Amino acid sequence: MQIRVIAVGRIKEKYLQDGIAEYEKRLRPYAKVQIVEIAEEKRPASATPSVERIALEKEGDRILAAIPEGSFLIALDVKGLSWSSEELAASFREWELSGQNQLAFVIGGDLGLSMTVIARSDLRLSLSKMTFTHPMARLLLVEQVYRAFRIMRGEPYHK
Repeated sequence: MQIRVIAVGRIKEKYLQDGIAEYEKRLRPYAKVQIVEIAEEKRPASATPSVERIALEKEGDRILAAIPEGSFLIALDVKGLSWSSEELAASFREWELSGQNQLAFVIGGDLGLSMTVIARSDLRLSLSKMTFTHPMARLLLVEQVYRAFRIMRGEPYHK
């Protein structure tokens, strides 16, 4: 299975970079994982709503351009479905059995995701009702993907 994580912005915190790298390494036996960072659209701190809307659309265009043809697109969205780790694993199993071997997860920036990205998504998924930073969401996502593969294969999960 090929999994692409498309995320707006770079991760500056070393501890998050290290955590993500660890889960990418753990995922190698299960899937080919690629993380694609999309540039945040620059805007003034006191940007007007119209400037923010334009920035969000530009980020959305870059996100859409990074989605491989034929991918099943999962948008991380606070308004999305809230699944357990077991439900995520069951979905991975279904995708695998149906021949859907290209997944793309999308994590927006501080403005969220544009309506064009939401409209293109095949699934909207929420990591939690709690609020996390976008870099933290990236770490949580790769950890949950790893956990899903372990559950799916009936393997123990210790860390």
